[in-house]
Amino acid sequence: MTATPAFRSSLFRSFFLGGFECSTHRRKDGRRLDLIAATRHDVLAEQDYRQLAEHGIRAARDGVRWHLVEAEGPGRYDWSPVLPMLRAARRTGTQVVWDLCHYGWPDWLDFFSEDFVPRFADYAAAFAALAFEETGEAPILCPLNEISFLAWAGGETGHFNPCTQGRGPEVKRQAVRATLAATRAVRAAVPGTRVFAVEPLIHTHGRPNVDADIEPAKRRNAAVWEAWDMILGRRDPELGGAEDMLDAIGVNFYWNNQWWLHEGRDAAPLSVFDERWIPLRTLLATVHDRYRRPVFLGETSIEGDRRAMWLRYVAEEVRAAIAAGTPIEGICLYPVLSHPGWDDDRYCPNGLFGMEVQHGRRVVHQPLAEELRRQIRAGTGAAAADVTAAA
Repeated sequence: MTATPAFRSSLFRSFFLGGFECSTHRRKDGRRLDLIAATRHDVLAEQDYRQLAEHGIRAARDGVRWHLVEAEGPGRYDWSPVLPMLRAARRTGTQVVWDLCHYGWPDWLDFFSEDFVPRFADYAAAFAALAFEETGEAPILCPLNEISFLAWAGGETGHFNPCTQGRGPEVKRQAVRATLAATRAVRAAVPGTRVFAVEPLIHTHGRPNVDADIEPAKRRNAAVWEAWDMILGRRDPELGGAEDMLDAIGVNFYWNNQWWLHEGRDAAPLSVFDERWIPLRTLLATVHDRYRRPVFLGETSIEGDRRAMWLRYVAEEVRAAIAAGTPIEGICLYPVLSHPGWDDDRYCPNGLFGMEVQHGRRVVHQPLAEELRRQIRAGTGAAAADVTAAA
C-alpha cells in the first residue's frame, strides 16, 4: 500500500504558513490603507505569532510598510514600525518572509521617477542589514508583492497607486527594475539573503467553440509569466534580469483565479465545479516545469463558511501535485487574520483568526482550525508511515 505523500518543506519551519494582510497602497480616492495597523497586528505581533504556533504554524508572511519607514525623505529611516515585529518573530521562533513593498511607497516618491529604483534598493538593503542585526540570520524577502497585479490595478485600471490607466506594461517594467536592484542590494548587504517573487496564478478560459476568444485568452495567459520571466532575464533582458535573481516562487491562488471570457472581456470567475476548471495540481506542475525552482502557495483563502472546505481542496491538490512529482514547499493561509476590506472597510471573514480579541487572544474560526489540524496530522502520519515502511 502506497503511503499518502507527506507535507515537508526545505524552505520553511512548517509546511503551513500564516500570512498577515499588509497592503499599504493609496486608493484612487487618495486614502492610504494600512492593514497591519487596521488589524492591530503591529501591536499584537508577538501574540499573533504565538497563536500561529499553537496551530502548528512556525512560519509567516508579513510586511515592513515602507511608507512609514521612510516617510520623512530619502534615507531617513524610522524602523520603529517594524522593530517590534522583528523582535516578536525572534522571541517566538517564527520564520518570516518579509514583504518590502506590498503595493505602497512613501508619498514623496514618484513611482515613475528615475529615483524610485535606487531609493527602493537602498531601503531594501537597509532593512536586510537591520533584520540580520536583530535576528542573527539572513532574511527572506519578497521585494515587490504581485508585480502583475500592481501593473493591472495601479497601472492599467487606476484602481490604486500609481493611479494611471493604460500604463500597465510601464508599471510592470519599473517594478521589475526595482526588484532586481533590490535583490542585488540585499545580497550585497547580507550574503545569504533569499529573495522570493510572489505572483498571482491566473488562468483565463475562452468560451467553448468561440474562435474569437482563442487569441485574447492566450494573451492573458501569457501575461501571467511576464514578471517572473523579466526577473530571470528570459524576456526584456535590457531590464537586467538573470537566472540567479530568484530563489523561490510563490503563487497566489484563490477561488476566483480562473476566469472565462465573454465578448472579449472577463465576465465572471469560473466555478471550481465547471468542467473547464484546471486542477490546481496541474497549474503548480506547469509553474515548476517552467522555472525549476522551489514553489509554494504564497496566498490562498476564501471568505465565510467555506474556509475549511477551500483549505481541504487546496491541501488535497498540493498533496496530489507532490505525489505526481511536483515539489511544493508550503501553503500560506493568507490572510490568516481577517481584516477590513480595501474598498469599503467591510469585515472580510477569511482568516484562521478574527480581528477581535477576547481574553487576550484572537478569536479562532474553529472549522478552519479543525481542518488545518486534520491536514497537519495527515501529513505527519504519512511521514511516519514512510519512515516505518523504509525501516
